[in-house]
Amino acid sequence: MRSFIWTLGFGLFFALTARGQENLKFGFQLSPSFSHMRSTDPDIRAGGTNLGLKMGVMSEYYFRENYAFATGIGFFFNTGGSLLHQSAGQYWVRSGLDSLPAQARLKYNLQFIEIPLALKMQTREFGYVRYFLEPGMSLAINTRANGQVSGPGIADSDQAINIRKDVNALLLSLSIGAGATYSLNESLALTGGIFFQSGFTDVTDDSGTVLEAGKAPRREDARSSINAITIRVGIIF
Repeated sequence: MRSFIWTLGFGLFFALTARGQENLKFGFQLSPSFSHMRSTDPDIRAGGTNLGLKMGVMSEYYFRENYAFATGIGFFFNTGGSLLHQSAGQYWVRSGLDSLPAQARLKYNLQFIEIPLALKMQTREFGYVRYFLEPGMSLAINTRANGQVSGPGIADSDQAINIRKDVNALLLSLSIGAGATYSLNESLALTGGIFFQSGFTDVTDDSGTVLEAGKAPRREDARSSINAITIRVGIIF
């Protein structure tokens, strides 16, 4: 909660100090997001999708009439997904979890502070509407990580496990989005679009051990990343 207040306060301060500069705009977003996880290990499969939320401050610095650097700061709530482990093993070891049977499903509920950096390219205005394309990347800092385990022979439990020690602190992603802005007046516009985000750094810290029948134990060193589709809903001043 404290990190949320600090981040929101910083965003508001940034937005207020930006007012009055013609080539700098700012806004706020409250955007639903659907995320899932994938792994480079064929023995670990995607096992579910998380419904999350992006909330924060956006800013756009226009270096030409229809071209801008887009950045901001905000929270990405409840991102992650589930990973289905085909083999038995010891996972989330640093969080104190015991050995798990085959077909165990590990669900990740993660929260990040996210700082995007993108290039916004938009069309001229058609009536009150401009269309845009926005490729970029983002840096995300983990602030909370909870998990749940389910599967054959595992007692059902809604209790969340703190898995901060088994999740890497930083996440880097590539993103691309497209959408439109609708001008309400000279200084106020609504914005919306669809954004796809693909993580290219490992979310997990790879401290687990895979236990396969008839084989020696091996380290679970697969790269697991997060993909997300976000429906951006925001307002720009």
